[in-house]
Amino acid sequence: MISPRYAREIPQRYRLEASKCKGCGKINFPPRLTCPACSSREFETVKLSDEGKILTYTIIRVSSDTFSRETPYAVAIIEVNDGARLMAMIADTNLNNVAIGKKVKLVFRKIQDEGVSGLHCYGYKAVVV
Repeated sequence: MISPRYAREIPQRYRLEASKCKGCGKINFPPRLTCPACSSREFETVKLSDEGKILTYTIIRVSSDTFSRETPYAVAIIEVNDGARLMAMIADTNLNNVAIGKKVKLVFRKIQDEGVSGLHCYGYKAVVV
């Protein structure tokens, strides 16, 4: 059975949907109920760019059981070209190529298998360009 949290986050995980404040234009990812910049409650849905840069990162060498087969791996805070920030695992690259300021492209991938049923959960990972 799919978890309620995963189902609720599908627009962000599958389509990179964010909310753009109608009051001040700030893009919020994930979408918010109230704009942190101007306190407005009126938003429009926008699709984020799939390109950005690494602001900071860490290398995970000891992980939970879910990701133990992937260690070591990098997780980064990425600022997409729209200005929104998100966290994503870095994929398909040597860890020596991961650095602050590097350009990345977000790609749709399997993130994990959930529960004993092995339900596939998808989302975005970042690939160094």
